[in-house]
Amino acid sequence: MRCSRSLYFLVSLLLIAVGAVPAQAQDLVPVISGAAGFIYTKDAGQTSLQPILSPVVLIPLGPKLLVESNVEMQGFVARSSPGGPYEGQYFFSVGYLQLDYVVNSHLTIVGGRFLPPFNIFSERVGPIWIQNFQDGPIIYPIGTRSSGLSDGGMIRGVVASRPGWLLNYAAFFSARSNSSAFSAGRAAGARAGLFLPKANFEFGASFERFLQDHHYNSYGGYFVWQPTTHVDVKAEYAHSPQGHGYWIEGAYRFRESDPLGHALKNIQPVVRGQQFYRLAPGVNDALPQADTQRVDFGLNYYLPHEVRVNGSYGRQFSSTGNSNNWTLDITYRFLFPVPFWPKGAQ
Repeated sequence: MRCSRSLYFLVSLLLIAVGAVPAQAQDLVPVISGAAGFIYTKDAGQTSLQPILSPVVLIPLGPKLLVESNVEMQGFVARSSPGGPYEGQYFFSVGYLQLDYVVNSHLTIVGGRFLPPFNIFSERVGPIWIQNFQDGPIIYPIGTRSSGLSDGGMIRGVVASRPGWLLNYAAFFSARSNSSAFSAGRAAGARAGLFLPKANFEFGASFERFLQDHHYNSYGGYFVWQPTTHVDVKAEYAHSPQGHGYWIEGAYRFRESDPLGHALKNIQPVVRGQQFYRLAPGVNDALPQADTQRVDFGLNYYLPHEVRVNGSYGRQFSSTGNSNNWTLDITYRFLFPVPFWPKGAQ
């Protein structure tokens, strides 16, 4: 309850900060970004339909302060029983709601509700308009318990930058919250990454200490490689006392110079492989209860006006049962300034 009250206080403080923006700062117009999507899934014979609206609001409060917020409105429609009628449930959730204070390139201070900086999936791959497969990796729950979001504070920035490399970091602390709207686990952790611009290659490592109920450590690593603008390879490894595993994903966007490139330039084949190994029983850890392997194949087709159609097939292997997964989705990416925003003094 105490943490919940703190978050409500933070929301009020953010609203006051927006209202107190000097007129000169109001020339920095806020923007609304995000995506709308519709996902059809047939997983192990069970069909579901999911309409999603996920807007992101960015409100600059002068050159040093930025408010970032994301909410998600999602429906889930499926049969209540085999052969039964389709029934729908609808959810509204607050993703992140944070205030960023940019001190300089070496330090940004973040307060509020934010994505925990464990590996890269949550921050860089998770949004529906970015990820190539709409179901997240098997190992995603490692390092993101208990809700995939953190309530507290974070610092991040660049330790040092040279022509041949750049070292970045992030460190955070999250308080425990049982609020239905702002649930989070008590944890602390850090991530460091090294980017090599000439190779367009980044690799890094993450650590998290879970500080409620049974305390334990999680750690992981990642890499991202884009040797050309048409090739994208990324991977993660994560380990916890309950289990460990990895995923690796590759995508190739056809070029007009390729054979049949003029006809295939809007197509992007993608493939992902992943494995998980159960080390110990877990309670509500959202991980498979047995060793699991999975491979996914998909195609992205890019239409005009920021519309993308994606289809994928996955096959999962486990001692608890093998299954097929079919997914078809369409997403529309949008970006526009906040309407009717007051203009500052000229």
